[in-house]
Amino acid sequence: MTPRREPWLVAVAAFLLFAVTAHGRHTPYDNYVLLADALRHGRVWIDWPGPWIDALRYNGAYYVIEAPFPAILLLPAVAVFGTAANQTTLSLVLAAAALGAAAALLQRLDVPRGARWWLLAFLTAGTDLWWCAMLGDVWMIAHVCALCFTMFALLELAGRRRGWLVGVLGACAALSRFSMILALPLYAVALARSQHRRHAWLGFCAALVPFVACWLWYNQARWGTYADIGYTTWFHEDQAGSPYGSPFALRYLRYELWSFFVQAPALTARFPFVIPSFSGVALTWTSPALIYACWARRPRGDVLWLWTATVVVAGPSLLYYVNGFAQYGMRHALDFEPYLFALMALAARGGLPLWVRASIVWSCAAGLYGVWYWNAFVRSTT
Repeated sequence: MTPRREPWLVAVAAFLLFAVTAHGRHTPYDNYVLLADALRHGRVWIDWPGPWIDALRYNGAYYVIEAPFPAILLLPAVAVFGTAANQTTLSLVLAAAALGAAAALLQRLDVPRGARWWLLAFLTAGTDLWWCAMLGDVWMIAHVCALCFTMFALLELAGRRRGWLVGVLGACAALSRFSMILALPLYAVALARSQHRRHAWLGFCAALVPFVACWLWYNQARWGTYADIGYTTWFHEDQAGSPYGSPFALRYLRYELWSFFVQAPALTARFPFVIPSFSGVALTWTSPALIYACWARRPRGDVLWLWTATVVVAGPSLLYYVNGFAQYGMRHALDFEPYLFALMALAARGGLPLWVRASIVWSCAAGLYGVWYWNAFVRSTT
């Protein structure tokens, strides 16, 4: 396999693998299909089919509160198939593309071939990427889309560092998951290593302008204000929320830390013996290989900005009033795992120690169990 073909073959193989476990699934939670259909008809409110679609009723109409970019990607499919377009198929494509970008990133970072395959296996099955991709629900595809464009942004930062392209990719990720907005200043920091730094920064800022303009217009069209009040209004009406205040608060930190690092599955004496909690399973049990990111040392500048990006992007999830609700693993971790993956790659350039390989095997086994469990017991038909 030639180096140039490797990322393409990885992407194709990943798509086929994910598609098999999706077994033709057409998610009923296809909010983005409904939004794409609304946009092609020149409006931002959706035709609300029923309560299984999380949409906020505001001034007599229903609106999708999630970041809108996946709906933009669905416009061609919706133009052809209408609301029968399959949102899960796009989720599979984005996950496969993310793995192709990850394979190319590992090559650019000079990770040895053997270590590359171990790390790709981890990203595929040792995180929530596979699980989210095969479902394709509105919440899951948002994570997959953000991770995909973040991987491509990291790939560009490891290569030519074209500021305008980093800006476009970063904006696409941010308009898929709002927490990714916090990574944009860190991309500007990473671009400082460009040969033509000022030109890269100018291109980066210029690329963000149309995205910001579209975002302001979208908010004005929905809420009558340039600020996005969707999540806060939802929080005020949600049974798990509160009539007052913000969905982000320090009082939720303890719960989120427990969710991310402590929450364990139940063990029973009857098949299938390991029962994941419906509210998730901590990274400690599903993705322990992430700890290897702590072994990244050089280049110091890259290690510093990647760790900073990890922390700031994780911040909103650690302060949010819910941890992702119905899930396997911790799906919110997909927002910051691309940066941890890059750190793992930097640490792996001298090869992977045996304990890291063992932790990857554990992580992949846990991830595959989650894929099987949800297909077998939770979402066997949709």
